[in-house]
Amino acid sequence: MPDLLPCVESLRLVDHHCHGVVRRDLDRNEFESMLTEADAPPAGVTLFDSQIGFAVRRWCAPVLDLPAHTRAEDYLARRADLGADEVNRRFLQAAGASALCLDTGFGAGSVLPPAEMGALAGAKAYEIVRLEQVAEQVAVSGTGAEGFADAFRTRLDGLTTGAVGLKSIAAYRVGLALPGERPGDPEVTAAAGRWLASIEKGAPPRLADVTLQSFLVWCGVDRGLPIQFHVGYGDSDVDLHRCDPLLLTDLLRALAPTGTPVMLLHNYPYHRQAGYLAQVFPDVYVDVGLAIHNVGNRARALVAETLELAPFGKFLFSSDAFGLAELYHLGSLLFRHGLSDFLRSGLDDGAWTEHDADRIAHLVGVENAHRVYRLADR
Repeated sequence: MPDLLPCVESLRLVDHHCHGVVRRDLDRNEFESMLTEADAPPAGVTLFDSQIGFAVRRWCAPVLDLPAHTRAEDYLARRADLGADEVNRRFLQAAGASALCLDTGFGAGSVLPPAEMGALAGAKAYEIVRLEQVAEQVAVSGTGAEGFADAFRTRLDGLTTGAVGLKSIAAYRVGLALPGERPGDPEVTAAAGRWLASIEKGAPPRLADVTLQSFLVWCGVDRGLPIQFHVGYGDSDVDLHRCDPLLLTDLLRALAPTGTPVMLLHNYPYHRQAGYLAQVFPDVYVDVGLAIHNVGNRARALVAETLELAPFGKFLFSSDAFGLAELYHLGSLLFRHGLSDFLRSGLDDGAWTEHDADRIAHLVGVENAHRVYRLADR
């Protein structure tokens, strides 16, 4: 693999969507369960025999003072010898991030909080608030259906005082075909009544109602913060055919006059569709986080395909790392390789100059996130 272009290698990336890592040691089964979004493999099958497994052995082993391509058993033994704290420190620092925008709505209590993540990474840490988590907190607070809308708005206002963005996992709950119209309070009250009644009957407080999902998004618009949407690839709880970002078209048309930045996360295998949306809608942005480390050696193709249409000023870096600190390192390194190869190809073809390549690298790796999330104001 060619050396990185200096303008890419030197980037102090802004990871605009990521999560905490676990603070404890892991056995092999636990490690493999966090390696991808897959369910546990059947007996006789290991996730080390996959793109991400080979990427760990190739790119993560040297960070632990092991030779590249070391055996999985030796890798896990070395990881255990060093201990979780040292492993986390090494990989978070190897990622070379200047800022982390952390979604705190998943795994709270089992992973490191933003302040500790920032300290380990040597980076500034910012919070992304997950809309569904806030709604579910309100649902179990004793608020009735009539007061749900106001209680949610009040709680969201309080929780986002220091946050830089919001996150919707509507893709996991109802799919992305959200309506373009803002629901009225009577509709929200009726939907909340149905949801709260189901909770009273013993159902878990898991929000999966189109009207309420739409309400959460519009409340996010009113907060004036960028809104992230999970798109595409995820675990077996997601119906992938309902996660095509093109299903958001009606909502994107309705949001366009508000100027709300819409951040399409992950996007694989719909990354070309996401690139199209970023081109034609003024406030739509894309990344290929999560997919990058899962596709391993194919990360270069993924970056290039996304950038066929997505403007360079609307493409961002994210790792979507969760649980394993290795995913921070892999997300960063494989993204750098993909971006460097893409820019080098353009240089070789005369599509742009070295000055252009430097500028594009900084836009994608740093400046776009600073602009959209207004990090300079924080």
